Amino acid sequence: MDVDTRVLRYFTTVAEELHFTRAAERLYLSQPALSRQIRQLEKDLGAPLFERTSREVRLTPAGRALLPAAQRITAAWCSGKRAARSARAAQEREVRLGFEATGAGALTTRARMLFERRNPGSAVLPHRFGWGGEAAALREGEVDVAFIWLPNDLTGLRTEVVAEEPRVVGVAAGHRLAGREELSIGDLRGEPLPWARNAPREWVDWWAVVPRPDGSEPVWGPANDSAEELLEYVASGTGVCIVSRSISAYYRRPDIVWRPLAGVEPLRIALGWALDSEHPLVPDFVRAVRELVAEGVSV
Repeated sequence: MDVDTRVLRYFTTVAEELHFTRAAERLYLSQPALSRQIRQLEKDLGAPLFERTSREVRLTPAGRALLPAAQRITAAWCSGKRAARSARAAQEREVRLGFEATGAGALTTRARMLFERRNPGSAVLPHRFGWGGEAAALREGEVDVAFIWLPNDLTGLRTEVVAEEPRVVGVAAGHRLAGREELSIGDLRGEPLPWARNAPREWVDWWAVVPRPDGSEPVWGPANDSAEELLEYVASGTGVCIVSRSISAYYRRPDIVWRPLAGVEPLRIALGWALDSEHPLVPDFVRAVRELVAEGVSV
């Protein structure tokens, strides 16, 4: 029997979460699709892997026996895939840089320019990912370094925070809050917040300021996959958004008003690369970013 490594990853994720819905969110799958994959794996093995009740999910003896091997296989495949992709990029003298939305602002562009000036014949190739996707891209070997918006899953990565920026609120120009000079999270009570469909749950909750000081729950608006989709919902009055200040600068629109959000922690941006990275040019890029940060270049 040949097993797709993706199916083993589905199994290990459910085993870690012991909850099919949370595992599906981590994997960006629907819960029914994930359940079908697990049932097929159980059929192929001829043994149940999970005991499911209305209250809990538990590993069976067969599931506990399979888990260590599944973890080793998926980790080895991920490491091998990352190494192969990195080796190809190194051969071409390319550094693939991952980021989302505005990345680290001016620091992103300045670091690329400085690195390429110091390494003639080399290139930094920017790769933009959806909300919260840059850390996973590093682990998969899709990029060699990345500017990661925190919080995020940093497993298997070496990171250092290189920038911070405050958060702001975007509302439609005719919204009741558009005339305020500054807003608090309490001012947004009852306002729908469009949410990032494929981002990790921790990431979504942090941007929505969950838990909230007054114990209230956010009202979730429509799902979106990009800054452009998000701002369309805001401009039409379908919801309001909480984003980084750089987004308010980079995505200026006459139908959206931006206001500072007081009393919440700022966005932290980390530079990250794989713990086992052997790309010979990654240290040079990291060095360029550190030097610019020391000079005061920021978002």
